Formats: sequence, structure tokens, C-alpha cells
Amino acid sequence: MAYRNLQHFIETLEAAGELKRIKTFVSPELEMTEIVDRVSKVNGPALLFENTGTGFPVLINSMGTYKRMCIALGVNDLDDITREIESLFKTLTSPKEGIMDKLKMLPQLGKIASWMPKVISGKGACQEVIDTNPDLSKLPVMKCWPYDGGPFITLPVIHTKDPNTGIRNVGMYRMQIFGPQLTALHWHLHKVSARHFQEYKKLGKKMPVAVALGGDPVYTYAATAPLPDGIDEYMLAGFIRKKKVELVQCITQDVQVPADADIIIEGYVDPSEDLIWEGPFGDHTGYYSLPDWYPRFHVTAITHRKQAVYPSTIVGIPPQEDAWIGKATERIFLAPIK
Repeated sequence: MAYRNLQHFIETLEAAGELKRIKTFVSPELEMTEIVDRVSKVNGPALLFENTGTGFPVLINSMGTYKRMCIALGVNDLDDITREIESLFKTLTSPKEGIMDKLKMLPQLGKIASWMPKVISGKGACQEVIDTNPDLSKLPVMKCWPYDGGPFITLPVIHTKDPNTGIRNVGMYRMQIFGPQLTALHWHLHKVSARHFQEYKKLGKKMPVAVALGGDPVYTYAATAPLPDGIDEYMLAGFIRKKKVELVQCITQDVQVPADADIIIEGYVDPSEDLIWEGPFGDHTGYYSLPDWYPRFHVTAITHRKQAVYPSTIVGIPPQEDAWIGKATERIFLAPIK
């Protein structure tokens, strides 16, 4: 099932009795975390904080149970996706002894083609409002725990591309806010984006980056999925939602992003700059991750829907929402890997 946008997902959760709206003002600094932490510990509902002190509601804990993880991916059971992957894998890898066997492959190849992402012309819904003098403080970015280094964007779908091949990577790495137009990008050395960073450094070029927030929740999941380097995460998203992802060109950077996303943060990393001291960060171990040096991300534009919703999550002592995202990966990928 393909969601038209994040609002469509919110409506679906609400219709299923899986979402509560909170109309009272709740601060993104520490207060939201306290509420969400208690709710997640009892398998409580997704929460929509409608009064955040900004122009954007906050959706959180939206994938915080097995049922909501299934709703997010548009299936009744995660094993449905597993079985489809296994069936596809067997069809593609089985011996083809004659022309008829090869012809039988055509419907499957047609399906695969229908999942491939497509860049469309013009602007997307994610660009209804364009701000080329961006200010991150206008977003309800949460400071989750008392000793965190600052507020962190915790559900960013981060787009980079290899400067030599143009192949896209979509990943998820937390982003600490340092100013109206400055964050850190917390990618580890083994991540594909970190490799892209090293390639731009060799070329002496700035690295374009775009961050998508919201849209179909399958984008968030795909950004966390353990795909091999070079496999497009939006192909996986298209496979799960049974509809190709439509992408649009960013306004200030040469990067393509989902047209139906809620918020897009465009910018660049300059590999020639000094790194920035990021952290601490209250992590899923129940302890704070120690500070370390990470690249600086300079924001050049923020675009968004007119009725955009800011999606977020917290990590901390389990159970939290990230455990259910991990459970989806275990169920979807473990059997095919075996």
C-alpha cells in the first residue's frame, strides 16, 4: 500500500485507534521525551503533538508496535514481505533451460521495472513553501535527554550520491543542531555516505546533501534497511509500497528527493572544513554516546508542504520505537539472507 503523504498515514493510524492527538502545548525540549518514553514502555499509541510552539505538529511513536510497523509498510504481517522477497529471489535465480522459462520471467521483470524510482519534472508537494533564508529553529527539533549536546533531528532520510558514478544512497544518521543553518552529520566510517564524503574530499568539491522528513513512512524504513552498497533504497520502497517513488529536483542542490515528503532540508558538506564536536547523545543502550568529531552540514534551503508534519523518534532504554523498526528488518531480511 502506498500512502499519499504522511497525513494519509496519520489518518490511517487514527482510524485504526492507534493514534492520540495532544492539543495542549508540549515543549520539544525534554517534555515530549518524558511523555513518549512512558507511552512506549506500555506499548501505547502513536502521538501527534499539535501545539509545539512552532508551525509544525510532531508525529512520534508512529511505528512503535508490531501492528503499527505493519500499518506503516502497508501489510497485515511482516512475513508477507518476506515471502514475496523469497518468491522473487527463487524466480530470478532458478535455472532457465529454454525460451519458455525465460519468457516466464517477463512479468517479474515488468514488476521490478514498476518499482524503480522516477524523477518527475516541476516541483513536488514538498516544495509548496520555499525558504532560501532557512532557520532550523522554526522546526520542532527535540532535545531528548538532559545531557544531550543539543536538539537532534532523529528521523532524517539523508540523500547523498557518489560523485564518480552518480549512484544515490539513502541513509539515516542523527543530526545535532548547532545554529539556524548548521548541523552535524553523524555518519560512521563504514557508512556509504562517509565513503561519498571521502570521494568528494579527494576531488576537492563540496558535497550536496538533502534531508527528507515525512512522506510515506516506507521511506523512513527503507533508509534504515541493510541493503548492499549500490542498491537503491527507493527500489526497496517501491517494492514494499507497490508503487514507484516519484522524486523531484532540489531547489539549491543537485539532489533528488521524494515529491510527497513533508519537509526537505537542503545543504552541503565542505570536506575541506574542520569537523565539529558532536554529542553527547542519550542512546538506546541507556547510556550517553560520547562526543566525537563529525562533518558540518550547511543548510541552504528548507522547503515543505503547507500543512507539513515533523516526524520524530526518541531512543533510550528499551522498549522504544527503534526496536520495532529493527524487528521489521529481522523479519523481512533474515530468511532471504539465510
